[in-house]
Formats: sequence, C-alpha cells, structure tokens
Amino acid sequence: MTGFLRFFGLLNIAVWLGGSVFFTFGAGTAAFSPDMKTLLGNNNYPYFSGAIAQIFVNRYFHLQLICASIALLHLIIERLYLGKTVPQTWLGLLLVLFFLSLLGAYWLQPKMKLLHANKYSPSQPPAARQAADQSFRAWHAASQISNLLMIGVLGAYFWHLANPADPTRFLTTGKFRG
Repeated sequence: MTGFLRFFGLLNIAVWLGGSVFFTFGAGTAAFSPDMKTLLGNNNYPYFSGAIAQIFVNRYFHLQLICASIALLHLIIERLYLGKTVPQTWLGLLLVLFFLSLLGAYWLQPKMKLLHANKYSPSQPPAARQAADQSFRAWHAASQISNLLMIGVLGAYFWHLANPADPTRFLTTGKFRG
C-alpha cells in the first residue's frame, strides 16, 4: 500500500506541475501567437484571442483545484495510514496553493473576464475601456507572477515527494562494543 500511496502522490504532483508548465509556457501563450492572429484575422484577434485565453484559464484553475485537493487528501491518507507526521512546511505550502487556486478560480478569473469584456466593449466610453485595460494588465501581471511562484513551489514539492528522507535507524546500545 505504501508503494501505491507514493506513486499516487507522485502522479498527482507530476500532473499538477506538468499542467502548470504547459499552460504557462504553451497553451497560455498560444492564444496570443502570430498563428492565432492569422487564424482570427486582424479585426477579431485581440478580443477573441483573449476570450479563448479566458476559457483556457478557467480550465487551468479547475485543474489546479483538483490537484491541490488530491495533494491535501494524499497528505491526510499518509498521516492516517502510515502514521507519518505531516511536515508543517509542506502542509502550509499546499494550503497556500489550494487557497490561491480557489481565489484564482472563483475571484480572479471572473474579475479578469469582466475586465476583458469591458476593455473591448463598444458601449463603454474610451476612458472606461482604458481603465479596464490598465486594471486587466495589473491583474494579469499579478496572476502570472503568482503562477510562476506556484510552479517553483510545485517543483520543490515534487522533489520532496520523489526524494523521501532516509528512514531513521534505531540501534540498541548492545550493538556498540567498546
């Protein structure tokens, strides 16, 4: 059972880390690539590429929530089944990642979706569109910075799971000869 738990934990963190790296450096940038601009045309490019990116971001945040929940569940199962103490550092970092994922999925992503719609809305006055654009850029930058930090923490957690601490060896005093 311990081998299965270890495999399950490594598989989850590998999917989480791989998905984060793929989204950040692959799928997330594809929506704003020259290929997308050619596909959508100059008239549709900025609005629809951003709308497509919003759909990707929504799915990405839900992937993060699922993987964070599984990682926390994995820690609880390890604690209950193996009797291992949960390192407070890793528990704290996983809880921070979970709450960042919750904030991203249910607060940041809807806010950025609304700002994106206001940025390109012809019914908005130019000043409101410019304010929405500046606000969107600031939130997007904060989102990208937190995403890069999450990738770093996930990499460290993956390393932690892949390289467990050596088991303590208990020796009786009778083993020592003087």
